[in-house]
Amino acid sequence: MQLIPLPALSDNYIWTLAADDGARALIVDPSEAAPVFAAADAGLRPAGILLTHHHGDHIGGVPDLLARWPDLPVFAPDDDRIPAACRRVADGETIDVAGWRFEVIAVPGHTRSHVAYHGHGLLFCGDTLFSLGCGRMFEGTAEQMHASLSRLAALPPETRVCCGHEYTLANAAFARVVEPGNPALERRFEEAKAMRATGRPTLPSTLAGEIAANPFLRVDAPEVRASLARETGHAPANDVDAFAALRRWKDGFTA
Repeated sequence: MQLIPLPALSDNYIWTLAADDGARALIVDPSEAAPVFAAADAGLRPAGILLTHHHGDHIGGVPDLLARWPDLPVFAPDDDRIPAACRRVADGETIDVAGWRFEVIAVPGHTRSHVAYHGHGLLFCGDTLFSLGCGRMFEGTAEQMHASLSRLAALPPETRVCCGHEYTLANAAFARVVEPGNPALERRFEEAKAMRATGRPTLPSTLAGEIAANPFLRVDAPEVRASLARETGHAPANDVDAFAALRRWKDGFTA
């Protein structure tokens, strides 16, 4: 299979998963239609659309895609803010589309109805988990977001993390302040710099790599806890408290 992130908007990726023969392809979170049209003109054959959440920079291209391919199945969380005719999916459900099979995982936090899709060694996680970071909590609580990230972190370590934005270097700037003594983080930072310098995506990453370097998956690490204590003036009471403090710090962080 071929996994290709199509750059879109300013920093989005539209993920495409295609069979080796190019006969069928899944499209994940199409923020706009033009990159998919260009890929189709080069041979990509869309067979279905997966949506992780309702934000416009993840669903904006759906109407135009359906205008060109009206029979294309669309899978989406149960949220009226996604207006397209969709098959609504729920936590724990297994979906089959064009020969691909994915488990649906509810990951509330960034939005209340956010889902991720896991299968074939891949995790399409939208704006829940980023490389070296995580999404803002627009609608959920710290407890929900921490639980969502913990569920994702429990997936097989070789899972490839396919998130929705090219945020790795910006996230690295914060992560290196939080845990400057982490050699895995430093390696990932240098790797990401080299990739972006040559115009390559820093994604997908691996779940094992994120667990080793992403501070939002490491809120129990001693250096992360010590940094939070210095930043807030008190030690976090527990992992959720540490996660909440880390997310507030990141929300106001400027490199």
